Formats: sequence, C-alpha cells, structure tokens
Amino acid sequence: MCRLVLRLALALLPGTALADDAPSISFAPLPMETPETVAGQWKPLLDELGRALGVSLRIEYSDSYATILDKFRSGKLDLAYLGPLPYIALKERFPAATPVVHFNEANGQPTYTCAIVALAERKLHTRHLRGKQIALTQALSTCGYLATDGLLRRAGNTLEQNRYRYLDKHDAVAIAVARGDYDAGGLKTAIAQKYLHLGLLVVAESPPLPAFALIANSQRISAARLNEIRDTLLRADTRSRASWGDNIRHGVTPANDKDYDAVRQLRGRADIPEKGNF
Repeated sequence: MCRLVLRLALALLPGTALADDAPSISFAPLPMETPETVAGQWKPLLDELGRALGVSLRIEYSDSYATILDKFRSGKLDLAYLGPLPYIALKERFPAATPVVHFNEANGQPTYTCAIVALAERKLHTRHLRGKQIALTQALSTCGYLATDGLLRRAGNTLEQNRYRYLDKHDAVAIAVARGDYDAGGLKTAIAQKYLHLGLLVVAESPPLPAFALIANSQRISAARLNEIRDTLLRADTRSRASWGDNIRHGVTPANDKDYDAVRQLRGRADIPEKGNF
C-alpha cells in the first residue's frame, strides 16, 4: 500500500513518472550511429532485456553526446550507453544518473585506453606535438580533448599549444591522420589498432579508463527494476551474448560511480572547449 501511494505521489511530480509501469523504456545508443549499425549492435540485447522485464525497449537516436545528455536531464531517456566523460558530465548536473554495468572490452576487462597516433614515418613523439594539427573525436568523447590533452601534459605540452579540430568519429580521426591531413590524432586505442596497417603508430597511451556503461535514469527507473536490469545482463551466457554487437558481447561487470574517480581527476586539469581552434 505504501509503495502504491509513493508511486502515485511521484507520478504527480513533473519529470518523475516511473518507467517501470510504462509500455516501453527509451534507450540511447552512441550518437551518430546509423539505424542499421544500431540495430545490428543492440537489437538482440534489447529484445532479450525486454522479454525479461516484460516491456519493449525503444531506441532514441541522437546526433551528439550533448543531445543525449539534454534528453536524459529532461526525462526523455530512461537508459543510455555512455563513455566515462559523458557520464561524469551528466552526473554533475543530474545526480539521478546511475551506472548499471560496464560492457567489457574484447580482452574481457571493464576498462579501455585512449591513444595518440601519428604516421610512423614522421617519427613524432608527444614532446614534438607543439604547433601541430591534431584531429579529435567529439568534445564529450573521453578519448577526444580530455585524454589527448592529458597525454600531452605528461610530455610538457598541451592541446592549446596546438591546432585541433573535432571530426566526431574515432575512425574518421584514424583515417585523417593516415591520409596526412593531420599530424596526430586522439582516439580509442582499440580503434587505432585497426588502422596500424595504414602506417599509423601509437605514440602515447592513457592509463586504463572505465569501459562504456549502461546508465539509468533513477528518477524514472526504480531501484528494484534497475537491479533486475543488472541481473539480467549479468546472467547472460556466452551463447546469448554471441548475438549481441561486437562492442558489447564480451560480458558485463557491475558499475559504480566510484569507478569514475580517475576520470574526474583528469577532467579537473582541463577545460574542454566545445569547438576546435582552427
């Protein structure tokens, strides 16, 4: 009875309708992915999760991380697939954002690294990266400004001593550097490794960072339902995960806000411009 009264009271408050009782749960994949790519990556997992929860999961497309965060804060999203930097940016302004699970990398670990790449023939080191042209992903991409600037600072430089531009996608960064359009680029190490055959070299690599995670809006999803989502994903066996997308089929690890402390420390050293400087 008390729980019913609480639910009715919450339902009268703007933006706090519980998704538990809704016919569908909204989910945001990575921004700028094509519907075909998203369906291939996520549909089997979402269908499996929907059957376990007794609801359908509806995909909400967005063209940038900033749009995803705005939708999350305005109550238009229940779940999102976010990297470390977008999550902590969301958490700062929306405390109800709650990590559920990390999707492990291909090596089975709930962490990944970022890298700076350059053409091997250029023989560049991070100490040489001053006054150069550097390709980045997105402003809210962890491997974009944040990690690249952090790696340059270890060598006594900063991104602001260079010219940089956001190209949005990790693959676009690798290809642009391989073409010689930029002196260097910052991107996820695992993606950089796919392009080493084009003459790229990883010249710097970050410490391990928390893997991408499923983030829940705890204003709309109850603690009981959140635990149900986590348990369903943790129970999925290798056979079930084989149908999931390449980026999410390697198992999951329970996520906690404390997992992001190192990223918060890194962010504290850098103001992240929304636009490039050339």
